[in-house]
Amino acid sequence: MKRRRRQREEPTMEVSMTPMIDVVFQLLIYFLVTFSTPDVLAHLDISRPAPDKSQTEQRTPPKMIRVNIYAEGGIENGYSLNSRAVSRTELASILTRLAGISQNQTVLITCAGGSEHAKLIGVLDICAQSGLSKISVVSAE
Repeated sequence: MKRRRRQREEPTMEVSMTPMIDVVFQLLIYFLVTFSTPDVLAHLDISRPAPDKSQTEQRTPPKMIRVNIYAEGGIENGYSLNSRAVSRTELASILTRLAGISQNQTVLITCAGGSEHAKLIGVLDICAQSGLSKISVVSAE
């Protein structure tokens, strides 16, 4: 009769992941702390061209038309053009004349906080009818 051999059961080995994860996080923190971005823009070697001496033309900045719209009680007519009080009809005629000179002028419209919205729309309509297209609207308190 043959004897049966007992087979030995080898214990299964289990690898613990905790120390490996700890080392990875420590390396990540080390690289984040020691990393420094090179300041590329500060070390660029750029040679700019010299200004053209033959160009003696002086460029003047474009004239800006300043229109202020006031709230009730702010100014008599509610409008001012370049710090001069005007009525709506005067404003329309002056803007039309200025647009006849040059339609590339910039119009800066400053509205008081309590001004009527209809006044702003009226000034925008006048500018559109005059052909002035470079318009900026600012709100003032």
